[in-house]
Amino acid sequence: MIEAGDRILIGVSGGKDSSCLARDLAMKRQWWDIPFEIEACFIASDINETGMAEKTDDAWIAERMAEWGIPYRRIDVPIAGRLKEGETMNCFWCATQRRTELSRYARANGFNKLALGHHMDDILETLFMNMMRKGEFATMPPVMKYDNYPLTVIRPLALCEERQVIACASELGFVSHTCTCGFNLDGARKNTRRLIEGLTGGSSLAKRNIFKSMSQIKPEYLA
Repeated sequence: MIEAGDRILIGVSGGKDSSCLARDLAMKRQWWDIPFEIEACFIASDINETGMAEKTDDAWIAERMAEWGIPYRRIDVPIAGRLKEGETMNCFWCATQRRTELSRYARANGFNKLALGHHMDDILETLFMNMMRKGEFATMPPVMKYDNYPLTVIRPLALCEERQVIACASELGFVSHTCTCGFNLDGARKNTRRLIEGLTGGSSLAKRNIFKSMSQIKPEYLA
């Protein structure tokens, strides 16, 4: 996932996931035998909890990056302003626009990898949502190389459960500055999360076995 000489751009939002990821990579950079460079990038949007334009305060994020010795860049993006007539704001649109800007900045500045803070629960939820809503066995892979340009998306927290990330953030005293806009109402994902918790009973082993099953496909026993 991380190789010698990598230049890694970390997408940070101020939430627990990306904050724990940034700190972890900053610490690893100090003692790993594998040399790599990191920089953090925050995409500031033009929406707030009311859906109205507002300048985003990223002071907490900037302070943490400075504390951990991570170069930091803020990019202001008019996400709501990009909507065409008749289109409505939603979480998928917002996330896609942010990821597009991160990718664009990474490629323009010589980064070969983009690190995102998705954890195991995110990956399993996406897997189940794709199966139930699209009839596809697909999710967010821990390592995904783009076909059209030399950039690879990595998810270093892929083997971490959300509860572990929460515990880490709590121990470090992180204040969550995650998305609180009025469009953060992804009911399908929340319902899927409850479904998985019901199926697994919250068992770490059960979740890890579901995750493992994605690489243990037996075509002869599938329809």
